[in-house]
Amino acid sequence: MTSLTTLRDVKPAEFEQAADGYQAVGKAAHAAKDRITDQAMVQMRGGELRGEALTAALKRLGRLSDNFHYTQVECGLISLALNGFAAELRSAQKKLNDATGDAVSAGFTVRDDGSVHWEATFGEVKEDADVKRAKAQGFADRIGDALGDATKADQKWAPQLERLKAHNDLTVSDKDWGDVHNDTLALRKVSGGYLSEDDLPDGKSPAENAKWWRGLTADERAGYTALYPASVGALDGLPSDVRDDVNRTVLEEKRAKLQLELDSFPKMPRKYQAPTSSTTDEYDEWEEKTGGEERMKFLEGSLNGMGQIQERFDRTGTPPELGGPLLPQAYLLGFDPEGAGDGRVIIANGNPDTADHTAVYVPGTGAGLPKIGGDLTRGETLWSASQSFAPGKEISTITWLDYETPRSAIPIKDGDFIPEATDPEYAQKAAPALNQFMSGVQEAQGGPDGSHTTIVGHSYGSTAIGEASKHGYLAADDIVVAGSPGMQTSRADNLDVDRGHVWAMAGSLSVDQVPTGGRLVGLGDDSTVPTDRRFGANIMRTDTEDHSGYWRENSISLTNQAAVITGKYDEVELE
Repeated sequence: MTSLTTLRDVKPAEFEQAADGYQAVGKAAHAAKDRITDQAMVQMRGGELRGEALTAALKRLGRLSDNFHYTQVECGLISLALNGFAAELRSAQKKLNDATGDAVSAGFTVRDDGSVHWEATFGEVKEDADVKRAKAQGFADRIGDALGDATKADQKWAPQLERLKAHNDLTVSDKDWGDVHNDTLALRKVSGGYLSEDDLPDGKSPAENAKWWRGLTADERAGYTALYPASVGALDGLPSDVRDDVNRTVLEEKRAKLQLELDSFPKMPRKYQAPTSSTTDEYDEWEEKTGGEERMKFLEGSLNGMGQIQERFDRTGTPPELGGPLLPQAYLLGFDPEGAGDGRVIIANGNPDTADHTAVYVPGTGAGLPKIGGDLTRGETLWSASQSFAPGKEISTITWLDYETPRSAIPIKDGDFIPEATDPEYAQKAAPALNQFMSGVQEAQGGPDGSHTTIVGHSYGSTAIGEASKHGYLAADDIVVAGSPGMQTSRADNLDVDRGHVWAMAGSLSVDQVPTGGRLVGLGDDSTVPTDRRFGANIMRTDTEDHSGYWRENSISLTNQAAVITGKYDEVELE
């Protein structure tokens, strides 16, 4: 039990000052990390140094950046724990001071051991003594409660601070990031009264999310981002640099957690027993215990996708293969390997909050975290082509994969007799999230006039855009679709952009069969697809060689998209 003198004399402000110190160290580590990744490494990639020397230097700088990132996150958790302890200690101390003050005011004496006494008066009758005894006991109970609160605070927070001690080395390993994840979970359990997850916006609009964020103090922002990085990173409407920062922490923690699980995955035993085709008992036991081949495939696919995301980060400051502007910083606006079917990934090239022109690319059937590299590349080529079209302007292109995409498009070949891409339900489920995200981008930009915004859909991604545009406000100025099987409507005028701002392209039947397939299954009302004249879109020329070739560098297809994205409509080549 904490003693009265200890609680009376303790200075909670000293713990708060220590918290401020750790917060300052965390901020300094954050700034150092950014200088390394966004300045030093970018300049080195764009410079004249090449070969093994560059690779080695970048590798060492990357390790240093990891150290600073780890320091930033851990200092945030330590600061949170110290502030939480100080808050509970201050509350207990106030209870003690109130109790002792009231006791003294009532004529009692409070001794250092917490006992409460009084001086008996001459001629005092038993009834008066009993009243005083009861009062003294009441004050003593209040003092005991205060001391109990202080003891509980110490018992609660001391182990958390102890577990936040880092290993004494300069290598941030998967185990270290796994410990960060576990430390965060442990802190959440004890800090509910200090920073509750229930106070985070849930189901609110981007404008409400942004208002909540603006209303927080600096300490509250630091606390919420330290304790609930995934929840904060998923809030549409918050500044892109905030979302990027916390989502990169989520990426590191998830990658480490899944890598450790994969590393410890027991070897798969013999699957089938001869001469029958039934599985062995050892295999059935292994599958039940580990999740089996499906779990292993998930781990391998997710880690592969995370590696592709990191490769995009590493390409910042490098020119595209065929030349052009150096790639800008990437912003991780959303990430969850276990969300939305095959994973949730939202990455921007360039900061959309300050962009003059913004494009949001929505991929289609088969897209997911394990194969995210191809869709990230499309976002990059869109950025490069658009930046070349509008030099001196800020461009941001975003790959948005925050919905469960259909897994199959070709009957039988893709594994389904009736392909999932014939089902409009995937688009219907995607629409609310897409509308919410687009509104969040607009909110962070400062309103509808903050940026000229284009939404680009490939294949089934265009179906999701059509569904979002039909139901609710779509924060976009132009809609571009490529290889669309239908947009859940038969007319461009039904979409939520001004007349003349819907653009469509599709290769001939010999190179892209998806639009024809869409007509047959009815993903567009009245079996109409956007490249049909009666739909009413601007039909753009394309030189694609297949269903996936609309983003080939230096192609007419890509150039036309860039012209729309930058608002240079008179330079679009129409059929």
